[in-house]
Amino acid sequence: MWKVCSSAAVVSVKTWVSQSPRAPVVIQKTLGMSSRARPRFQTATARRRTLKEIVMAPAGDTAFNVGKAALAGASAFGVGALCYYGLGLSSEAGALERSMLWPEYVKQRVRSTYMYFGGSIAITAMSALAVSRNPAMLNLVMRNSWLAIGASFAAMIGTGMLVRSIPYSEGVGGKQAAWMLHSAVMGALVAPICLLGGPILVRAAWYTAGVVGGLSTVAACAPSEKFLYMGGPLAIGLGLVFASSLGTMFLPASSALGAGLYSISMYGGLILFGGFLLYDTQRIVRMAEIHPVNAVKPYDPVNASISIYLDTLNIFIRIAMLLAGGGTRRK
Repeated sequence: MWKVCSSAAVVSVKTWVSQSPRAPVVIQKTLGMSSRARPRFQTATARRRTLKEIVMAPAGDTAFNVGKAALAGASAFGVGALCYYGLGLSSEAGALERSMLWPEYVKQRVRSTYMYFGGSIAITAMSALAVSRNPAMLNLVMRNSWLAIGASFAAMIGTGMLVRSIPYSEGVGGKQAAWMLHSAVMGALVAPICLLGGPILVRAAWYTAGVVGGLSTVAACAPSEKFLYMGGPLAIGLGLVFASSLGTMFLPASSALGAGLYSISMYGGLILFGGFLLYDTQRIVRMAEIHPVNAVKPYDPVNASISIYLDTLNIFIRIAMLLAGGGTRRK
C-alpha cells in the first residue's frame, strides 16, 4: 500500500506556525426586567449563529484534550499488548519464536530489509541537515506557493514510484540509486523541521525510537497474522488524516474547525502510523517467509523497507511538531 500522507506531513511542516488557540470567551449574561420583556423572536434571532461563525469561532481545549485522550488510550493498548505478547501469554507462536526455525534465506531477507530501512533514515537525516545549512536550498523548499507544493508532491510520489518500479538485484545498481534519491528528496523536503531546534529534534528522535522499537516488538511477538487484517481500516484512516492535514493549510488552529483538523492530523496521525507500523512489520515477516526462493521476481527488501520508513518518518514529524507546540501549538 503506497502511503502519500508524508506529503501532507511535509506541507504541514512548511506551513507550521506557532499560533496559540485563544481560550473561549465566557460571557456571563444577566437578564434584567428589560431583557425579559423583549419580544421572543428577537431573543431567538440573537441566539442564531451562521455556519461560518461556528467554524471560525475561537478554539477551546476540547479538540486537543480528545486527541490526547485517544493517544493515551492507544499508548495504554500498546503497552498492554507488549506485556501480553512479550511475556508469552498468547497461545499462538509469534515471529520471534518462529525465527529460531527460519531457514537462512528468510533471516537474510529480514536482515536486508532492516538494513535498507536504517540506510533510509541515515540518508534522510544527512540530506535534511545539509539542506537546513544551505540558506538558498532551505528557502526553496520552504516556499508555500501552489507551484512549490505541487512540486513537493510530485518529487515525493515520483521518486517513490521510481524506486518501486525498478526490479531488485543484489549489489549496487539502478534500484539502489533510486532508493538513495528518494531518501535524499524526503530529507530535503522535511529540512524545515530543523528550525525547531536541536533539543526538540533529539527528544523527538528518542521518542520515535521508543515508539518504533516497542511497536516492532509487539508485531514480532504477536501471532503472525494478528495485525494483517488491519489493512482496510488503516486505509480509511489514512484518507481521513490526509484530508485533515490538507485542511490545516487553509484553517488556522485558533479556529474551532482548524483545531479539530489539527488534532486529527497530529494525534490521529500518530495512532494511525503506529497501526501501520504493526501491519507493515508483520507483512514484511510474512513475505520473507512465503516468497518462493526460485521465483522469477526475487524478494525485494528495498520496497519492503519503504513502508516502515514512511511510517517512522510520519511518526517522527508529528512527535517533533507536538513537542514544539506543547501539544496544542502553544509556545
